[in-house]
Amino acid sequence: TGPEIIRQVGSRLTHFVAGLGTSGTFMGTGRRLREFNAGIVLVSVQPDSPLHGLEGLKHMESAMVPGIYDPSLADEDVRVGTEEAYDMTRRLAQEEGLLVGISSGANLAGALKVARPDSVVVVVFCDGGERYLSERFWENPPEGASICGTN
Repeated sequence: TGPEIIRQVGSRLTHFVAGLGTSGTFMGTGRRLREFNAGIVLVSVQPDSPLHGLEGLKHMESAMVPGIYDPSLADEDVRVGTEEAYDMTRRLAQEEGLLVGISSGANLAGALKVARPDSVVVVVFCDGGERYLSERFWENPPEGASICGTN
């Protein structure tokens, strides 16, 4: 993944954002990007609570930590709430036509927390939304959630 990102974005890249599940994507890609440019900000995303609904992501403080995970690689660790990830997943489908999974929604929510007007952020969409089509968040969004750009 790292070489592909470098080929496509090159020296313009300022931030790389990925969720922590097995931590393989974050660790492997992050290390490769760091070799290319030590100034790239590596941002890990994880649930904000041990009791979360973000399938595929781990709350590292309370989970069994994968052996490959090295917390010192992350320049920033962003926490994302379950409803925040659900809302972003809905928005990606409804506003952008991207059917992604909940972990991808969480990753984008995390990326938006670190993005600035002059930054070039690459965020990993690590799962598709097909298996979530029957999930509750499509039917009854929480009060105040964005649906098709309205609140």
